[in-house]
Amino acid sequence: MSSRVGIRQVAKAAGVSVTTVSHALNDVGGARVSEETKQRVQAVAREMNYAPNRLASGLRNQRSGTIGFISDEISTTPFAGRMILGAQDAAKKKGLLLLLLNTAGDAEVEEAEIRALLQHQVDGIVYATMYHREVDVPELLSGIPTVLADASAPGARVSSVVPDEERGARSAVSELLAAGHRRIGFVTNQDNIPATRQRLAGYKTAVREYGVAYEPALVVAHQSTAAGGFKAATHLLSLDDRPTALFCFNDQMAMGAYQAAAAAGLSIPAELSVIGFDNLEIIAGNLLPALTTMQLPHYEMGVWAIEQLDQEIARPAGPDDSVKRVLLDCPLVSRDSVAPPSR
Repeated sequence: MSSRVGIRQVAKAAGVSVTTVSHALNDVGGARVSEETKQRVQAVAREMNYAPNRLASGLRNQRSGTIGFISDEISTTPFAGRMILGAQDAAKKKGLLLLLLNTAGDAEVEEAEIRALLQHQVDGIVYATMYHREVDVPELLSGIPTVLADASAPGARVSSVVPDEERGARSAVSELLAAGHRRIGFVTNQDNIPATRQRLAGYKTAVREYGVAYEPALVVAHQSTAAGGFKAATHLLSLDDRPTALFCFNDQMAMGAYQAAAAAGLSIPAELSVIGFDNLEIIAGNLLPALTTMQLPHYEMGVWAIEQLDQEIARPAGPDDSVKRVLLDCPLVSRDSVAPPSR
């Protein structure tokens, strides 16, 4: 078995000092290393399969260069996995190693995994959830820099990033209003979570801004599944003065709304416009017609969480104003399911 290549061997092969190798490979700001020398050292290191000793480096700068990313079920969901991709990309740019753990929503597993991360001396932890919800920050995280992703913890001194649910819903309904719709049904979720409350608030704000009276009868809640969307939309489309457009809590419910429209003999978008939420592309991009929807910023939340965590690791514990609670925009993804009303 070949022995591990050390920094002194790289320095000898490149014809430079150990310090120059360290500066070239770690991109040390202010170091007097020419670009030509830097590229030569990096090429030699690659050829020799040199890997920096993170443990030794950590002993010098009090950092391990590793970040823990612990989630409930994100790694098993088709769209929220983009949060992991965003976190990985941001960590790579900063030269950090991301350790991913999934709890499957099991509290005992979560405790064991947090302890494991702490034993591995990670510099900080991103605590992420599959959907926007309020959480109690685990006691074990009180002694380590922690950032919440797609989760909030009211009253806790911890930074967090979540989608701007209210603004996203307001934009979706405004898109329908701008197309000329005035009777807009809201096919919503029945669970008491932040997204349910905030998207309803955005719906109300949008119709009010257009001078349209809010009608509670046009808001129907059901399970946030295709079957739930079908049942809620079927009810709305059976009204004597049915809506000409539907805003759906998520793309799964929008798929159910498509089915309800087909059952009622309504063509989308000629006779009924539909907007979803999430941009779950396996659904939104494959419905006929393709679904106009709002993009949840999963990738951006992953990036922001790592960048914020890196800042908090680098500085000592500060006052309360060091805690940030950020809302990220949910942009409109325009496809083919919205048109002016036919009546």
